[in-house]
Amino acid sequence: MSFKHIGLLNNKHKVVVAYRTLPGDALSALVIPTAPLPTSYHDELMKVVESGQGQDAFELATQLSVRKFADGLNMLGALHAQKYLTKVSTDSVTMTPTHKKESFIRLDELNKIIAEQRGVSIEDLAVSPNPESTKSALNKTALSDEKLAQSYRNQADLMYKEVVELRRKADELNPPATKSIKTKKTDKVDA
Repeated sequence: MSFKHIGLLNNKHKVVVAYRTLPGDALSALVIPTAPLPTSYHDELMKVVESGQGQDAFELATQLSVRKFADGLNMLGALHAQKYLTKVSTDSVTMTPTHKKESFIRLDELNKIIAEQRGVSIEDLAVSPNPESTKSALNKTALSDEKLAQSYRNQADLMYKEVVELRRKADELNPPATKSIKTKKTDKVDA
């Protein structure tokens, strides 16, 4: 099953489209390349994309602005602060098919279709249904070095837990060879 908000940048790199168009720049979109994301961020982001609310959202960013990652950071804000949001040309993104549409379509063409269906210009698509919540989420995330460091620590803790769990599963499937410990035998004579 394919999901809304997912595309390919230059037909190569998987991206999640946060905003189809930008205010004052209808030919640009804001996307999240998925490859550089930490595993926990990637998985949590994809859960939002695949959720009913994510699929119903006109702009995925509206959902990201009200959700938090496991480390407690607002999703949209953290992605912005950690420079995972990327501005790209709408003609460089190809949207993946949904269950209703069996062909790929470039984002700029999709925006034209949506604008026609709504009876508005492409520029009008950039208006967020709740611009204050999005603006607020981005403003909250001008992270201090201390908060950013804590975020990195939280991510490291999550990754460490994943490593321990993966090691445990691997050891269950194929236990590591035990090392035999040689002991030195000494003869004691009691006098």
